[in-house]
Amino acid sequence: MKYHVITLGCQMNMSDSERVSAVLEKAGYEWTDNEEEAGLIGILACSVRQKAIDKVYTRIHKWNQWKARKNLITFISGCILPNDHERFLKLFDITFQMKDLPKLPQMISQYGITTPTHLKSGIDPHNENIEAFWSVKPSYKSEFEAFIPIQNGCDKFCTFCAVPYTRGREVSRASGDILAEVEQLVMDGYKTITLLGQNVNSYGLDKKGEEISFAQLLKAIGELGNRLDREFWVYFTSPHPRDMSDDVIETIAAYKVLGKQFHLPMQSGDDKVLMRMNRKHNMEKYRQIVHSIRRLIPEATLFTDIIVGFTGETEEEFENTRLAMEEFRFNMSYTAIYSPRPGAVSHRWADDIPLEEKKKRLHILTDELRKHNLACNESLVGKKMRVLVRGNDRKEGYLSALTEGKLIVRFASDDESLIGQFVDVEVTSATDFSMEGKMVGVPAGFAV
Repeated sequence: MKYHVITLGCQMNMSDSERVSAVLEKAGYEWTDNEEEAGLIGILACSVRQKAIDKVYTRIHKWNQWKARKNLITFISGCILPNDHERFLKLFDITFQMKDLPKLPQMISQYGITTPTHLKSGIDPHNENIEAFWSVKPSYKSEFEAFIPIQNGCDKFCTFCAVPYTRGREVSRASGDILAEVEQLVMDGYKTITLLGQNVNSYGLDKKGEEISFAQLLKAIGELGNRLDREFWVYFTSPHPRDMSDDVIETIAAYKVLGKQFHLPMQSGDDKVLMRMNRKHNMEKYRQIVHSIRRLIPEATLFTDIIVGFTGETEEEFENTRLAMEEFRFNMSYTAIYSPRPGAVSHRWADDIPLEEKKKRLHILTDELRKHNLACNESLVGKKMRVLVRGNDRKEGYLSALTEGKLIVRFASDDESLIGQFVDVEVTSATDFSMEGKMVGVPAGFAV
């Protein structure tokens, strides 16, 4: 039987989907890009965004109509709130939590539906026996870039976020398993690896005395890189400012394989808004972290997440966010208009900022980001940079690549064998959000 899986949401869901594919293919199912050919269709959902949930309803409505003319089994898993899970029980043939993935072939053979579970005192059903899920060897979608989950769940309970209710409390994966997966990927020729978690820099805090810290995990990966003598870059997402310490930054500075790029979610540049968001950090703490990054790794790039139009956000509070963007000169910001999510605390509060005002504020921050991104890119013109080629560019006859700091560079070439390889590029021109260059170095065995 052929299968097709649709993945919505963040990189964690993307990583989970690789394990879903591995389990199904081991059970004898064959992947198809065409969902109409599939007899088994699944979706990894994301309750964190309403748009993603809306897409689920659109898909399952279509799939259930197909059942009138073909045999079809549907399933759903992913990052799902209990309320959404209850509704999906009536729409999908199989629903399950990701920790139960190893049992999926059995569920399909029995055409069963797992019973919905909720948090009980002392028990977190989201993460019970999650080690069995982590032990599944993924079916990686790429031959040169991979994602490795190191932690699941979150204990921060930001008022705008549903993650603690969809993925449970924080639990750390065994460091030995993480290091073994990193080493195997490197030996298999992977060039970039991203460590994943809802709050990666709290890694190990749930197992004090039994596990190493996040900084120690990064150091072990750095030492592994020195020992293997292979070229690769390791990144992580997402950290929380509350748990970010100088020892993490110092470790990244000390090891060549640890990518010099930080994705540090700010969410707002105003302390009062941060308090309403229950972010557990203030702007002075955030400022100290940025100063440490700039002092210890001046070449590092800085990305962030920002929410505009959060409940009660005044013009003055928004202006403080704009001023923070001006101060920190982010290379990239993933800025989103606030929308309440059922299950999150702020869903009970008035969504009192008009949509048009939210859009206006979004455009202001985008213009601010564009200005600083352009200035950074222009400062790199004339410099030689190591880049990882990721695929064909939209501009015909060009390849697209990323610098170690995850900045986009394209260069003239139609040699697709360079995809997944490191090359050297001299930057010749820059615009906002991208640069153009010429190739000045290629891997051994490749012709210019």
